[in-house]
Amino acid sequence: MGRALAIVLSLLAAVALAFGAQFQNDSVEKNSEKKKGAKRGVGLAHIVDLLKNPRWLAGMGFLVLGALCQIAALTMAPLIVVQPIGALALVITALLNARVTKTAITKATWIAISLCTGGIATFVALATGIGSDQNQLSDANLYVILSILAVLLVALGAVFLIQRHKMNALTFIVGAGLLYGLLATLVKTVIQRIQQSHFDWLTIVCLVAAVLAMALGGWFVQNAYASGPPDLVIAGLTVIDPMVAVFIAILVLGEAAHATDNPLITIVFFATGAMAATGVWLLSRVHPELKAQR
Repeated sequence: MGRALAIVLSLLAAVALAFGAQFQNDSVEKNSEKKKGAKRGVGLAHIVDLLKNPRWLAGMGFLVLGALCQIAALTMAPLIVVQPIGALALVITALLNARVTKTAITKATWIAISLCTGGIATFVALATGIGSDQNQLSDANLYVILSILAVLLVALGAVFLIQRHKMNALTFIVGAGLLYGLLATLVKTVIQRIQQSHFDWLTIVCLVAAVLAMALGGWFVQNAYASGPPDLVIAGLTVIDPMVAVFIAILVLGEAAHATDNPLITIVFFATGAMAATGVWLLSRVHPELKAQR
């Protein structure tokens, strides 16, 4: 019963994510003063303006609602089951954006969306079917997760310094997806530590790290909105985010660790991941709005 309710909450979170993304994308687009086709970004001044924008704030409200639903779901089911369900948001966002912008969804776009959702759907079906264990978290687990976050922050910082004038929507989306995948993992670890009655300084560090990942990931997302359509942003997030979270859940947290003993399951995991990632890349190439900007 708990797992079923967790899946329902994750579905509600996906719907809220779709509406939040559409509202915020519209606001960011309208706040951009640069010409069509130019490299666009969101700086501090833009963020201040957006905080005064009712539509952007409404989008934030949807995103907060979605986050609360997702956190509630994580208290009832393992990360490996909950996180990939957000792929539903991609289909909803694509339909919403097509209606708002009056842009027809092309056959190639539908193929890309199908690859994304099909890959993640197969992934979550497999993850749910193999059964997931929530092992007792050790301090060593948390040190590994925090180390992964530290390495990611250094890597993203280096990319930004070197490529800041060449970063496009896909670059920002990959960065946001990696950060949000770690965010989901950090939130799950904090929840488990509290459930284990083990709220210590290391748990607080994980909580602070989660806030940092959320803030930086949010900045990457806003820049992605300024550079591309919302369905591309959601495609990247709903593929990269769960992939990162699930692989950490398996390799670090020990959820469904026995699944890696079966070569066939391992092959399917990687195959569906590659399928979904290919869908994101294809969407970045064939999306009607991006093609019009080239």
